[in-house]
Amino acid sequence: MSILAAERQQQILERLGRDGRVVATALAEAFATSEDTIRRDLRDLAGRGLCRRVYGGALPVSPASRSAQIRAGEATDRKAALGRALATLVASDSLLFVDSGSTNLAAMKAFPDDLRLTVATHDPAIAAALLAKPQITLWLIGGRVSREIGAAVGGRTLADVEALRPELAFLGVCALDPLEGIGAFDPEDAEIKRALLRNSGRLAAAVLNEKLETGASFAVGRAESLESVVLEADAPESVARAFAERGMNVLRAEPPEAR
Repeated sequence: MSILAAERQQQILERLGRDGRVVATALAEAFATSEDTIRRDLRDLAGRGLCRRVYGGALPVSPASRSAQIRAGEATDRKAALGRALATLVASDSLLFVDSGSTNLAAMKAFPDDLRLTVATHDPAIAAALLAKPQITLWLIGGRVSREIGAAVGGRTLADVEALRPELAFLGVCALDPLEGIGAFDPEDAEIKRALLRNSGRLAAAVLNEKLETGASFAVGRAESLESVVLEADAPESVARAFAERGMNVLRAEPPEAR
């Protein structure tokens, strides 16, 4: 790679970190070069895992590409705040599917002990947390457990998920962008999420700030597939407005220090 190309790519990364998105046409104009050159730059950066290419440009890579064990110990107070807000969406005496994820686990811990509910999940940690809730009927979906995802995946798991028709599903979101939609990093995980999009009456997700306006390897569906999205108290208003313009119900969690 030439020094000029390396400098240009570094500046592209700086713009991506500052603006949250870069557009190939605008970059070509800014650097006085062709769109083909910019597309080569973006391909190179994406190949090195430094960005995620999308139509017309690129997004940052979501931090959710790290393993479930690492993610479980991160931002616990912020996840707890999101989980408490997400838990308020549940109606008693209904069927809820809970997708894998530490923020969804926080929502389970926020359920009151007297909540009457049937919950299906393929995440052993979520199932274990629900065992302490005496009024909840628990369905644990089995299969091969992925340590990276922290839940069962594969054909058997997918078949069992496809057979369910939950009134509400809490989706685990790896990346979420108003334009590019919902993303996941594992193809089998993405299949399970797509099945939930097809078969659930309503879908909701709680999303950390760093997953917003980012991309992941596998497309799951449009952002507006989510009826409700729970954002952190300090999430960018521009992102919240973009979701609302797509007809999504946007909720904000309380600041963690408010409790």
